[in-house]
Amino acid sequence: MNDIASPNGFLPVLRKRRESAWNGIDTDRVLQVLVHNLEGMVFRCAIDEQWTMHFVSDGSRELTGYCPDELEHNKVTSLEVITHPEDRAQVRRVISAAMAGSGRYRAQYRIVHRRGAVKWVLERGAVVFDEKGQRVLEGFIEDITEQVESQRQLADAELRYRSIFEDSVVGMFQTSIDGHYLAANRALAELYGYENPAALIAGLSDIAGRLYVEAGRREEFKTLIREHGRVTDFESEVYRRDGSRIWISEHAHVVYSPEGEALYYEGTVEDVTAQHNYRQQLEYQATHDPLTGLPNRNLLQDRLQQLLNLAQRRGTKGSLAFVDLDNFKLINDSLGHGAGDKLLVEVARRLKSCLRDTDTVARYGGDEFVLILGDDGGLSDTLHILRRVRNAIGEPVMLDGQEVRVDCSIGVSVFPDDGADLGVLLRHADAAMHHAKKLGKGQFQFYTESLNAEARDRLALDSALRRAVEQEELHVVYQPKVDARGRPFGFEALVRWESAEFGSVSPVRFIPLAEENGLIGQLTVFVLRTACREAARWRAAGHGHLRVAVNISPSLFREKDLAALVRTVLAEAGLPPENLELEITEGVLMGDVQRTLAVLNELKAMGVYIAVDDFGTGYSSLAYLKRFPIDILKVDRSFVLECDQGNGGLAITRAIVSLAHSLNLRVVAEGVEKQTQLAVLNALGCQEFQGYLFARPMPAAQLAGYLDEAGSR
Repeated sequence: MNDIASPNGFLPVLRKRRESAWNGIDTDRVLQVLVHNLEGMVFRCAIDEQWTMHFVSDGSRELTGYCPDELEHNKVTSLEVITHPEDRAQVRRVISAAMAGSGRYRAQYRIVHRRGAVKWVLERGAVVFDEKGQRVLEGFIEDITEQVESQRQLADAELRYRSIFEDSVVGMFQTSIDGHYLAANRALAELYGYENPAALIAGLSDIAGRLYVEAGRREEFKTLIREHGRVTDFESEVYRRDGSRIWISEHAHVVYSPEGEALYYEGTVEDVTAQHNYRQQLEYQATHDPLTGLPNRNLLQDRLQQLLNLAQRRGTKGSLAFVDLDNFKLINDSLGHGAGDKLLVEVARRLKSCLRDTDTVARYGGDEFVLILGDDGGLSDTLHILRRVRNAIGEPVMLDGQEVRVDCSIGVSVFPDDGADLGVLLRHADAAMHHAKKLGKGQFQFYTESLNAEARDRLALDSALRRAVEQEELHVVYQPKVDARGRPFGFEALVRWESAEFGSVSPVRFIPLAEENGLIGQLTVFVLRTACREAARWRAAGHGHLRVAVNISPSLFREKDLAALVRTVLAEAGLPPENLELEITEGVLMGDVQRTLAVLNELKAMGVYIAVDDFGTGYSSLAYLKRFPIDILKVDRSFVLECDQGNGGLAITRAIVSLAHSLNLRVVAEGVEKQTQLAVLNALGCQEFQGYLFARPMPAAQLAGYLDEAGSR
């Protein structure tokens, strides 16, 4: 007979039965570690009067208070002796029955610890033949004192607090393992819409099928209890008797018999509908745009990942379309933010109506939207959707009684070809969108690698512009405004940028970029301060009649106290207000009319001149201008360039000049390049002219020479 405790390991028969599975594994070490580290006692004993121990694991110390050497061969005591006297006969009967039957047994009984404490244990074992062919017991004994005490306490508590069960304002229940109510209190019956507990028990005979809205919820409840012994805050949507739905939270555990058999579940139920709805509201707010109700950036990432995963599994493709409204800023500036918000809501509605159920539209920010399109119908279907989107956005919309039309530019990237995550796909779609705008707006373009390079250049230009503003790399030049003979009335101040990285950057490139990234306000203040200081020098040099004109950005007009800023700048420069001319766009006039009127009146009261720049390209009319304290009207260069060709440009220019004179407004023609244009404009009655025909914009250092030359004319 092999020594059970020998290095060969415990229960060699295991190795024989699973020899192939143990190849290459140190089975002795595995079995030794397993046996001697279990919380409980592994044993082999003889079937005799004292259950003489052949082998005992190290768990005997914690379980009985005796070490293995003291129990093996009954050196100090025996298993029979430490078994509680009242339970010895029962244990022997259970083992005798196993010997006569299957050989396996399970016995729950008490033992007396070495220090006198009584413990409840569960012994599970089998009658087997040892190496000599003799029958022995091999098994495992574990401490279940806490479980037994818990069961007893629960039983005592049920008896002691039965009145609490009946009278509690919290729903309480007992249900069978297979899913029907054994007991319920009045609070639970009322919660579920039944007259009394008896009606609830009769009406909900099938909890799994009739209570929970979500199929399989009862099985989840049972699985959690099997794994953890209880459930806590188990939230579910359930049906009340009348068919209405509420959300409940269950706390429950399983009740066992003294033999360890699961008898029933018991617990409490609370109505958490209000809390659940509040959480849902918070989750919705975190994932949806509050203005349009569309998914926001947070949910966009999740939706795209779902479609990427689906495309990967199926080997298909999809598209991400970046939609940007054309001229939305003009709408916002001219009609106000309230009208702009209404337009965004309507655009969101139209976008949703253009897509399929499987597609997603999200608001990315401002006037930008993102579409996620599957390729269910291939490229032709995607093109059809994009055309439908473009046409839908282009339909007129009424905003505060005024019909407005906007177009959209769309850039499209294809996944996985153009990228496999949201950041890359968005960058590529954004690059394609900007390319679409350059091609004339109101269209869509797909991404190419050349657009990606252009996007990187644009990002570098943005960074360079920010540095230029911070480090004062910008400078101001001045273009004269003259009469028909070339004698100057004043100068328009224009900003220029000589970049160390990009060289001479055209205002056509960096002014729109400054408007997009929020730098236009700083640029405007810089030009205003510089121009006023320069105009003060002209005045000191004897040219007190000259005015300097500065373009005021709409953002500065809306967001700052413009009159206070102008007053401060004039005081710093020592320049009288009558030497300053502020040029604003038509869009500024069409915004918040009352506020605009108040600001312009305050500026006018200071003595500053007000000019409307690029007139004829926006929404305003001359009759509308009567409401504002305007001094000067600048005819847009697009009409000036065509005025000598006898077409519509001449007719529009004639109408503008004629009606401007009727309102006592001074008219300036900008962009004059040819003598024929000057002749026509002079004949129409324009008082001032500006353009390359007279002079290009020049730095401040050249102005003294120009003024000396002009004075001799």
